[in-house]
Amino acid sequence: MKQQTKIQLLPFEIELLSDDHIILTKNAILQKLKIFMEELQLKQKSIIEKNISSFPAEVLKTSPKVSRGENYKGLPWLVLDYPRHFEQGNIFTIRTLFWWGKFFSISLHLSGRYKKQFESKIINKKPVLNKKDFYLCINQNEWEHHFENENFKKTSDLKAKEFEEIIRNKSFLKIAKIVSLDKINKIEEILSDYYEDLVKLIT
Repeated sequence: MKQQTKIQLLPFEIELLSDDHIILTKNAILQKLKIFMEELQLKQKSIIEKNISSFPAEVLKTSPKVSRGENYKGLPWLVLDYPRHFEQGNIFTIRTLFWWGKFFSISLHLSGRYKKQFESKIINKKPVLNKKDFYLCINQNEWEHHFENENFKKTSDLKAKEFEEIIRNKSFLKIAKIVSLDKINKIEEILSDYYEDLVKLIT
């Protein structure tokens, strides 16, 4: 006779399991944030249109996309990529990320020929990045988005030579800004401002 598998839950886990409003509320919040990102993309488009001559034509051919997932390090997320050009070894995107319980972030992600094209401009703009508390990715994995010390460092904490060496020697470049969730009531304005800052890096 097979032994029955016993489920053992703590009292607070049973309480959560019995409350359907938790999941329904989570889903409603994520839907609101998806709509927000779709509207944010319109503002991003207007910023790009003012600087369109600075962008390689092919990176603007693909429509913006909002993606959703449930498990980046165990937590739900939403991502808006615009522009978005993902060719093997050649990436050009500005990514807006919401990570449940953590933060919003926005990042310029370049690799391959796009990194080569713009890296000198970005290196020369380190003082601007320092002033605005931007971060540089120091990790070897370009698909990590957290802001722990092994992934991102403030550009202001890097000496000019170190900053340049990291950018020159890596196959990709990510410049990012983190925004805490307590700024949610002003998040559209904040993200739009940082988006414009990232666009200006390549102009």
